[in-house]
Amino acid sequence: MLFAAGFGTRMGALTASRPKPLIEVAGRPLIDHALDLATAHGAAPVVANLHYLPDQLAQHLAGRNIRLSLEMPEILETGGGLRAALPLLGTGPVFTMNTDAVWRGPNPLDQLAGLWRPAEMDALLLCIPRAQTVGHSGTGDFQIDADGRATRGPGSVYSGLQIVKPDLLHTIPERAFSLNRLWDLMLSEGRLFAADYPGQWCDVGHPEGIALAESLLAAPDV
Repeated sequence: MLFAAGFGTRMGALTASRPKPLIEVAGRPLIDHALDLATAHGAAPVVANLHYLPDQLAQHLAGRNIRLSLEMPEILETGGGLRAALPLLGTGPVFTMNTDAVWRGPNPLDQLAGLWRPAEMDALLLCIPRAQTVGHSGTGDFQIDADGRATRGPGSVYSGLQIVKPDLLHTIPERAFSLNRLWDLMLSEGRLFAADYPGQWCDVGHPEGIALAESLLAAPDV
């Protein structure tokens, strides 16, 4: 599930006439960078949710065997958007991925799949140690204990990528809601887990992030 419905307000004028996933980094739209990772992992089916300027995204994704979940008249946020897309995704755990970041290092979907333990986990979040983030400020989102369980608090930064079981989505009455609502339910049962990514990650949620992401991608291998 690729989250592509947002307004991209932090991008200012750059998103006045185009959706944020179509902003280019290193000559390619952000959503294509995310699709590269999903395709390399073999994730299928792939669903993208649309709301803001949806026709542009639909045209860009045409012919790629990507299913589209159109959110109208209102945007459904991450939790509501995932729930609305479930008929297109099928049953079982799913990857969800933001489309406003660039990665440098091993395929993060491969890492999550290798760490996924469905008997213990309802969600596995991929996080970034703060020293390995580019273009991101703040104290972090989650702490991770020795068993991989996550708790909220200053620590690693949530990357926007996870594996999640969607079952509990149906217990939330609101139509539009954040995935944070789902994670709170999992936290209460000790079934929210997280892992740190070994590479680097750049937040491209603001205009300055474009140049930072391009520099990250162009940096020589160490």
